[in-house]
Amino acid sequence: MKKIFDNFLSEEFRERVERIIIGIAITSFLLHLLVIFFVSQDIIHISSKLTKSPISAVYTPFSFILVYEVFLLVFYLPRSISSYIGKQYEIITLIVIRRIFKDIGNIEMSTNWFKLENDLQFTYDVLTTLILFFLIHLFYQKIKKQGGEETIKMLEGKIRINKFIKLKKSIAIVLIPVLVVLALYSFTIWIVSSIQDYLDNITTFKNINNIFFEDFFMLLIIIDVILLLFSFFYSDRFHKIIRNSGFVISTILIKLSFSVEGVVNNALIVGAVLFGYLILLIHNLYKDSTASDY
Repeated sequence: MKKIFDNFLSEEFRERVERIIIGIAITSFLLHLLVIFFVSQDIIHISSKLTKSPISAVYTPFSFILVYEVFLLVFYLPRSISSYIGKQYEIITLIVIRRIFKDIGNIEMSTNWFKLENDLQFTYDVLTTLILFFLIHLFYQKIKKQGGEETIKMLEGKIRINKFIKLKKSIAIVLIPVLVVLALYSFTIWIVSSIQDYLDNITTFKNINNIFFEDFFMLLIIIDVILLLFSFFYSDRFHKIIRNSGFVISTILIKLSFSVEGVVNNALIVGAVLFGYLILLIHNLYKDSTASDY
């Protein structure tokens, strides 16, 4: 198990994956621009929001950046639950930003900005991105503040902590092939449905942003619950249980956001990250107020 972990979740492997993803992202961006050019010249005919504006081409490389963020989430899972949750927040933020690039071609520059659905959604997404970015900054500040204390305390129960870390490593290793299969399945279903839609002149996939990531966050909920249950073996402290339970609730709220659209979608996403931040904030305050913590 250690050899597998060292091969697939090492710094060297991470850097290799990063270079590959960057190369694919740049290539996909140029290809998407080429497709948009062909559509604008009536060389090919594709009816999609992603072919109306050159700015929409940013959607494609962003999709590959999201793939890399998913890999980083698995990469950080064995190290820290808080950092692992932070990566979830980064992923949902990038999904919102990617949605902005997708829908930007439908913006209508009009005095009726706040009455037009596409313009309103663009406004919601921009504001949501700013709020999420700020909340994630605060979240990581709290993680950094507690980092030194956690390192010292971990030494007290090193054997139990090491067992929990081994469990998280095992989950991370299993996650890699599961995510690959899930991604291939989602991509295949999307291709088949898109071809069928084109032939039938209908639209089945109304929200392309949900492809893969809706199932992905469902998988994360399962993982979060498993980590929560196993954490009882290694710590029975109240604030730890509440923190880990709160993180599960936060992930569930993110998952629920995929089932709704408009301002409710944005509110659920912001609410999920805000809830996670407040849980961590209160956890740290509780920990600081108890002398016999950890």
